[in-house]
Amino acid sequence: MTAGTAFDIIVIGAGIAGASVAAELSPEAKVLLLEMESQPGYHTTGRSAAVYTPIYGPQPIRALTRASRAFFFDPPDGFADHPLLSKRGGMFVANADQMAALEAAYAEMGAEGELEWLDPAGVRSHQPLLREDYVAGGFLDPGCFDIDVHALHQGYLSRFKAAGGRIATRAEVTAMTRDNDIWRITSVEGVFEAPIIVNAAGAWADHIGRLAGAEEIGLIPKRRTALIVDAPEGLALDDCPLVVGIEEDFYLKPDAGRLLLSPANEDPEVPCDVQPDEMDIAICIDRIEKAFDLQIRRIENRWAGLRSFVADKCPVAGYSEQTEGFYWLAGQGGYGIQSAPALSRFAASQIVGSDIPQDVLTEGLDPATLAPGRLKGIT
Repeated sequence: MTAGTAFDIIVIGAGIAGASVAAELSPEAKVLLLEMESQPGYHTTGRSAAVYTPIYGPQPIRALTRASRAFFFDPPDGFADHPLLSKRGGMFVANADQMAALEAAYAEMGAEGELEWLDPAGVRSHQPLLREDYVAGGFLDPGCFDIDVHALHQGYLSRFKAAGGRIATRAEVTAMTRDNDIWRITSVEGVFEAPIIVNAAGAWADHIGRLAGAEEIGLIPKRRTALIVDAPEGLALDDCPLVVGIEEDFYLKPDAGRLLLSPANEDPEVPCDVQPDEMDIAICIDRIEKAFDLQIRRIENRWAGLRSFVADKCPVAGYSEQTEGFYWLAGQGGYGIQSAPALSRFAASQIVGSDIPQDVLTEGLDPATLAPGRLKGIT
């Protein structure tokens, strides 16, 4: 093995999870980032309409999101040439049959954020497109921000390369063996060695785990479809929040002068270059037209992405209990962008055996809630 193919750590997958942890590791280690596609972030990261909202998601996600706040508002010098966040606001809405669910969510989320309860008129003052005969109530989350996903991802990749990290694209992993405490990875782009592997392969993470002989974590990629349509003339989009149905059956968000719509579906898929399903599109249009005063006759763009979950919908971050030198960093679901700054620092500390960042622990993260071993018997 030549010096050019031997590394301290190999990270598999160059989406936001792999790029961020590689950037955190590269100042202290020789790191290779392997990506099977022609460009990093081709799949889930590149198709995300992410927002930053610290009140949403399972408890470990909320803790990681809070711990990521300082990075988003004050990233390192030179990380990006403009702010990573822009003010959006989020609003959860319900019809008459969903008010009990709305009240329960308000009580739970309000314990961690400053929410504003809204009557139907208040809801429609924030989003006048909502139908008067649909909406029965809602609440506003003023702490919701749009994330510039591209700037965040590219910022991490730039930091990684500036620290001497190497990226190999079109480098699908085809085999993995371990001998004398060294992993030997065979890829389309060559053979590479390192004592530590970080599995940040997104929807393909269980496949990489099987190649390594690691435990199954029960990862299920789930398809989510999104559409872009024109906004009605005269609508002040800059003042409109993200609107989410309380049962997560739709969302609508202003996006670059248009409207981004989704049925918020979670349909199991095999790992693939997923495409939008025509039934998803029809369901999306039906749900949006029932809730909003919109008639969708033309779709500007449509796409789908994979959001991968394990049974408890919390990330998996920790060393395998079955395979030496194999670190899981998977299962971020739809929360991987907003939690990346803290999760990458947490993972990097575990990978190199240093102290977990105190600010992450202070926000209430229990490392056991992310450990692969927690999934025994429930995968």
